[in-house]
Amino acid sequence: MRYLIRNAKIVSEGTIRQGNVLVENGRIADIAFTDGEEKNAMGSVWALSATLLHSGSQIIEAEGSYLLPGVIDTHVHFRDGGDGENPAGDMATESRAALMGGVTSVIDMPNTNPTTTTLEALEQKEEAAAAKMAMNYGFMVGATNDNIDMLLGLSPDRYAAVKLFLGSSTGNMLVNDEAELERLFQESRKLIVAHCEEEAVVQANLRTFRAEFEGTEKETAALHPQIRNTEACYLSTYKAVERARRHGTRLHIAHISTATELDLLSNKALDEKNITAEVTPNHLWFDDRDYDTLGNFIKCNPAIKSNNDRLALWAGLFDGLIDTIATDHAPHLLAAKQKPYFQAPSGIPSIQHSLLTMLEGVFHNTADDYDEVLNTWLPLIVEKMCHNPATIFGIQDRGFIRKGDYADLVLVRPDEKGREVTRKSLLYKCGWSPLEGATFHTEITHVLVNGKLAMADGNLLDTTAAKKLQYTK
Repeated sequence: MRYLIRNAKIVSEGTIRQGNVLVENGRIADIAFTDGEEKNAMGSVWALSATLLHSGSQIIEAEGSYLLPGVIDTHVHFRDGGDGENPAGDMATESRAALMGGVTSVIDMPNTNPTTTTLEALEQKEEAAAAKMAMNYGFMVGATNDNIDMLLGLSPDRYAAVKLFLGSSTGNMLVNDEAELERLFQESRKLIVAHCEEEAVVQANLRTFRAEFEGTEKETAALHPQIRNTEACYLSTYKAVERARRHGTRLHIAHISTATELDLLSNKALDEKNITAEVTPNHLWFDDRDYDTLGNFIKCNPAIKSNNDRLALWAGLFDGLIDTIATDHAPHLLAAKQKPYFQAPSGIPSIQHSLLTMLEGVFHNTADDYDEVLNTWLPLIVEKMCHNPATIFGIQDRGFIRKGDYADLVLVRPDEKGREVTRKSLLYKCGWSPLEGATFHTEITHVLVNGKLAMADGNLLDTTAAKKLQYTK
């Protein structure tokens, strides 16, 4: 099937241009801008429209809509180690929820069961993904105190990145052997993605707060940012950044959550950075005032912190200190989240609304006319959710709207009336979201994955186009 996306506002590489995009054989075959001097020289796509109509090809009318590259979410927990038995989420359910949100590629984390810390476990997940995933996929391999030799021996184009937990996680994935950490940072040829929370600080705080509050009326999720506090985040991030600078390591700090950590980052051009950073929509949308109403539903690691931290993260995003936006999508069963605070797991399902959350969040932070907000800030959001993830992780032929690249494309349009998030609309296996009741004023109308129409007007269509992501070495 060929598609002609006609009269779209094409958002890519810092600009918004009116034009048409021809999709053929899974890739972007041609781009015709219609708003400048290129109109006559690049107008071939216009001439093709009548022919395409008569040849069984489909025209997607995009007047008033914005055409974006498909979102690349480089931090998800689909909970599926290959067996699909986790009741909270699996590759099939979560990838379809992601498609509804305009996400066309994901990189899944290794803290599944079994953990992705061996080549055999990686191959098992890849085999399962080929059968289950509704969009493009890649996997990180987790570091442990015992597998650094294996990681250093893997070809860099074999997997997405090394995931390094400097705070406790599933299985044997807390790396606290200083000698092995030094080896990893000194010798790794692959990007290291670090979850930075100082384990000693967290555990000391946890013991103190449990002794005082467990089983009392004050045992609430409001304790979470006090236990997983600014000190824990800053100290761990400082150590990781210092080690990376000393060895010249490529390091990506996951889910920055505090204003103080921004002091450790640079706003140099991306091609001048060895150290980059990510923020989640949840840390930009919620703050500690929301624990009163949402409680454990926004319990995640690192913790959502103060409004001052939230505003500083927005500023860091605008100023270039933060390079990517990724969800840390982490579903849990509703019943588990409804347990008392100390028993409830950490993690938030969020991928179905990540792009909409960012667009709505920009609007709330600028308070301008909504159309003006989109015209001003969409290029920045596309940079952080599409361009930079592809560049930092070395993902080939994706993340941009360029002739010859894979046709991973998303159409969004303003919706002045707005649409409310309801539980019925959620595709997560866990069936809930802390965003229930929120209203978004942008609608995702079409999603293409590798040139196939995967979603249109709220309906999932072809979910068979998934490909394994390819990386540069």
